[in-house]
Amino acid sequence: MMKTLLVRGMLAGLIAGVLAFGFAYAFGEPSVNAAIGLEESGGHSHSHDASAPAAPSSEEEELVPRDIQSTLGLLTGVLVYGVAIGGLLSLAFAFAQGRLGSLRPRVTALLLTAGAFTVVFLVPFLKYPANPPAVGRPGTIGSRTELYFGFVAVSLLAGIFATVFGRKLADRLGAWTGFLLAAAGYLAVIGVVAWLMPVVDEVPATFPASTLWSFRTASVGTQVTLWLALGLTFGAFAEKTLTRRTAVAA
Repeated sequence: MMKTLLVRGMLAGLIAGVLAFGFAYAFGEPSVNAAIGLEESGGHSHSHDASAPAAPSSEEEELVPRDIQSTLGLLTGVLVYGVAIGGLLSLAFAFAQGRLGSLRPRVTALLLTAGAFTVVFLVPFLKYPANPPAVGRPGTIGSRTELYFGFVAVSLLAGIFATVFGRKLADRLGAWTGFLLAAAGYLAVIGVVAWLMPVVDEVPATFPASTLWSFRTASVGTQVTLWLALGLTFGAFAEKTLTRRTAVAA
């Protein structure tokens, strides 16, 4: 059963990845192209730090052509991400099914997906939102990446602990009270961590606000498309698999 669910989860992630790629290509790539065009035209600078490395000139040869980056490269990245998330979701589902009450497999899958989307993407995005090319100092890429993934790790761990303790509280105080206390505990922990972690604000003053807004909304839309499609597709797969297993056992 575990192997079957894992395969179904990865397949659901693949399907969700294809849909997310379509959204990202249609709505995200125009803002990426606009940002790259601004960088190449010298319409703004990365920062006012004179020690920052200079941006590469338009005459320098790209390692990977832009048309490959925006098509095959984007598709590959989104598919790998979708399959990986789908596999992890299936493992979490195998552990959670039956432990969250008498919920149908489809409902359990959707709840897990919504929770994972919140702690893995949405909350970290609110602290460190995505930026298009030409935004941010080149010399701080490493530190910014570490801060982001560090915050994701903290959010994920806090979410797991909140779920475990919320389940225990639900047995004593009821499902609704347990959920509210667990959510409040998660928000309290993540709020303190977000306050303690450094603020990153490297958007140049001359960068068009409309381009930044379009890129960030497209980033959120791509993630919503992927996670929603994943939850719905895997939920349907899990429902069918477990229903068939119950029928055979009977």
